[in-house]
Amino acid sequence: MTPMIKIILKLLLTILVSLCITPLVRKFAFAIGAVDKPGERRINTTVMPTMGGLAIFLSFAISTMIIFYDFIPFSYILPIIIGAGIIVLTGIIDDVSELSPKAKLVGIIAAACIVYFFADIKMSSFSLPFIGNISLGWLSFPMTIIWITAITNAINLIDGLDGLASGVSIISLSTMGIIAYFFIHSSSFYITITIFALIASIVGFFPYNFQPAKIFLGDTGALFLGFMISVISLQGLKNITLISLITPVIILGVPIADTIYAIIRRIANNKPISEADKMHLHHRLIDLGFSHRGAVITIYGLAAVFSLTGIIFSYANALGAVLLAFFLAVCLELFVELIGLVGPERQPLIKILKYLGNKSYREKQRKKKSEHNK
Repeated sequence: MTPMIKIILKLLLTILVSLCITPLVRKFAFAIGAVDKPGERRINTTVMPTMGGLAIFLSFAISTMIIFYDFIPFSYILPIIIGAGIIVLTGIIDDVSELSPKAKLVGIIAAACIVYFFADIKMSSFSLPFIGNISLGWLSFPMTIIWITAITNAINLIDGLDGLASGVSIISLSTMGIIAYFFIHSSSFYITITIFALIASIVGFFPYNFQPAKIFLGDTGALFLGFMISVISLQGLKNITLISLITPVIILGVPIADTIYAIIRRIANNKPISEADKMHLHHRLIDLGFSHRGAVITIYGLAAVFSLTGIIFSYANALGAVLLAFFLAVCLELFVELIGLVGPERQPLIKILKYLGNKSYREKQRKKKSEHNK
């Protein structure tokens, strides 16, 4: 049996394990009261078991430590599993009895410290065009913690519709797996296998989570997926260049953009950054008339566009990368303004385009300005 066939069979076994564990976790969630009740900010109309991320975590742990024991070094995966375990425990507590944002942040930082100090997964240096390599020194620790915290929370924020966060994670991780296969040195092939083991764990859970869902990811799953994606993306950023830094940001464009615009929206409306609202990307699509499933599939499409761009970005030269990033940023801003993600009246790019391309609009704006000055 060739190594590749062996890997594929082990990935299929991982999917089967996840398929079998998820119904058990569903029953366990009901038993301990990890349920999501209908409410003002909830999509579900009936009581739903949450904590589905526990099934993904258990499947991933079994896959990487038992099924792939001959491919993935134990010394490499153990600190990651321990860090992820802290995240999952934090999520379980939050799913049963809601934690404060500060308490969740403590859990994320504790998990990040485990992978930083014991798995040696960190940002250690930075390379800029025309400048060269810059050692981060003592900044390595805070930069790593900020990265893990930011990505973890970004995935958590988009977990608002059935199958949304899990589907976007599959798309993003698949892209990272492809890039890892072609760009990471063969001696570190175990990183690629780890990525696909995580994908297989999510794939087994996905049929239970896609609309109409039988179980939610919960904070257990959203935090775990965010944490794992941040850790995996960091492994390509140990000695980062400008392109290697931006590539995972582009791949994770949907959750990162949703998070950034949520912060902008709340600041613009004089509201606390941590205050929840119903203006996230999935909320806006549903408000515009998309069905539940239609909104999810639309966001999958956006995630796929970002992921494809991330792959192209990895191959681009410096000028091509800059032009591609600029074009993507303009398209993203235009889309955000069209769906009113920051607010229906906050459309600076659209107003500029209207002013440049519409004579009657320019005249109206001049009249308004003239009347205002009077």
